[in-house]
Order: sequence, then structure tokens, then C-alpha cells
Amino acid sequence: MMRKPTNAEIQAAFGRTVPDIIAPHLQVLFCGINPSLYSAAVNHHFARPGNRFWKTLHGAGFTDRLLSPFDDQDLLKFGYGLTNLVDRATAKAGELTSAELVNGHQALVAKVQHYQPRCLAILGISAYRTAFAQPKATMGKQDSAVAGAIVWVLPNPSGLNAHYQLADLQRVYRELRLAVTA
Repeated sequence: MMRKPTNAEIQAAFGRTVPDIIAPHLQVLFCGINPSLYSAAVNHHFARPGNRFWKTLHGAGFTDRLLSPFDDQDLLKFGYGLTNLVDRATAKAGELTSAELVNGHQALVAKVQHYQPRCLAILGISAYRTAFAQPKATMGKQDSAVAGAIVWVLPNPSGLNAHYQLADLQRVYRELRLAVTA
């Protein structure tokens, strides 16, 4: 486990990127909106304390043990990967422009074409609606695929997403797991 970054290190991470954790033919490519400053400061996905991604994955049955952000490379062993719609780190996803999200969609399509995951899971309904030009989209499996990958929209696991408690996140993520392992 790495040390906690200082406030100065977190602020200096604005605009940095966190490398994708990706490989060909994954079961699920999880796609966050963009890295937090905290994640960029430590160079690991979903690293901000309070983010519920790792607890959600484990509770939904994607992993047999609770991973930490510093174990993010281990996701590949389970057949899962991580990327973001927008690469640059910000304090809040709301700092991104609609144009950045739309451009991120185009880059994401290229990644999916190249790596060919079975399923693409977008973690955030509002970002999905904007990036994919689907203003009426709802949570769950989408009607259209991306480069042959099933598209599934899930709630963002950020601690800032008060609409979903941990048990709710685990339940809806489990629906995806059951669909891709059936």
C-alpha cells in the first residue's frame, strides 16, 4: 500500500492521467468518467477514500477478495479492465465539458474496437447520456452495442453519488456480473 498523498500532491495532479488497465478480450471493461485528483496523484484507479468501486466489485461477486486501488492491475486476472471516458483528472466530474465527453466517447469506441471486450460498463448515467448522445438512457443494458461489445450503464461508485448506497451499488453491479457470466 502506498502512502497518502499530501494536499499539494493532490492539487498538482490536476490534468494528469491514470493509465488504462486493459487487455484483449476482457469479460468487462469498466469505464469511469475521469480520474479524481487523488487517483491521479497516486496513479491508481478509484483511489479516493470514500470511493466504493472496490467494495462494490467484491460485494457483487466480480472478485473473490476485496481489492484496493493499489491492486488495480489484479483486475486483469479476473478478466476485467479499467479505462475512463476522459483521461484528465479533475476535482469533480462536473468540471468536464460536454465536448470532452463526446470526444471521450470517440476514443472509447477505438479502444473497444482494438481490445474487443465482451461488455463495456459505463459508470455514470449522466456522462453516458452526454457522451453517447442518449439523453433518455436508463441504467442497465443498453439497446445498442459498441464495436460488438454489450453496453451496460451502472451508477457511478463515487462517494459523492448519494442516490446509491453500497448495497444498492452491489445489487445493480451483480446484475451485470450475472448477465456476462451466464
